[in-house]
Amino acid sequence: MDGSIGIIVIIAAVLVAGGVIVWGVISVRTEKDIIEERLINYEKEATSFLELDDIPEEPKDQERRPSVIQERLDSLVSDRSFGKKWRQQLSRADVKLTVSEYAALHIVSMFGFFALGYFVLFSGQIVMAILSAFIGFFAPRIYVSRLTATRLIRFENQLPDTLGLWVNALRSGYSVLQSMEAIARDAPDPTSIEFKRVVQEVQLGIDMEDALEHLVNRVESEDLDLVVTAVNIQREVGGNLAEILDVISHTIRERIKLKGEIRVLTAQGRITGYLISFLPIILALFLYAINPGYMGNLFDNRMCGWPLLGIGMALIGIGFAVVQKIVDIDI
Repeated sequence: MDGSIGIIVIIAAVLVAGGVIVWGVISVRTEKDIIEERLINYEKEATSFLELDDIPEEPKDQERRPSVIQERLDSLVSDRSFGKKWRQQLSRADVKLTVSEYAALHIVSMFGFFALGYFVLFSGQIVMAILSAFIGFFAPRIYVSRLTATRLIRFENQLPDTLGLWVNALRSGYSVLQSMEAIARDAPDPTSIEFKRVVQEVQLGIDMEDALEHLVNRVESEDLDLVVTAVNIQREVGGNLAEILDVISHTIRERIKLKGEIRVLTAQGRITGYLISFLPIILALFLYAINPGYMGNLFDNRMCGWPLLGIGMALIGIGFAVVQKIVDIDI
């Protein structure tokens, strides 16, 4: 009976994964996805903004005309809330995937984790395979979230030096846009990529205020928001932007220093949260590996075992969230 259920689940998973893969192959590309690709092509061919006599021609639009199916799928996906959210997440992580490809990746990952759990790790245990598939469904999101967090930390650590370069460029007689072009040329990644994107958007005809707003949406940083606000106010009312950015740079350096001290002081609490959260899960898997008969009763008993597993996972999640909230001190 269990074997037939497992076969049915596997066949259903194969059909769902195949359908989503086909959906990804036909490439549902919204208008924003096309703009993203054009900016990437422009980035590959664009030269320095200061070399006005050697600006390359705009790349020709080589996009094939969408079919009727693509247009219908586009109308279904483009205005969905999850599509906008996923597009923003991929942009913040600098992952070159469309929303449809990201959705297909979720299904493929879920099927892959299910097959790994059912055939390799747990030898036909359908409950553990379903749990593996559940983990696999969220694996791409976890990966993108980690990339976003790492990229944000690197950007914020580079921001004081970026502002210093910006101030020096302004004092040398550069305009605001030329100063950002200098940052795009000389700053390290990811700062150079983000400011290069702003310069390219302005060169393509987008208003600078909108381009800076796009930058803030891609890089969710309070420090950057403060900088962009100062630039927009200076463009409206005037003033010495170099002096303003110099003061903001000093403030950001002090904040980064204070954040580092707080992170050191809360390191023990964060490690304790990870330990007490993942230790029960690792211990349960270890006991199941060395004595399947003993731990198998917990997974096979649907009347008692499954509710206990659900309650245990819920309590672990609540405890982990509480610990992270305690050690997350906002400055």
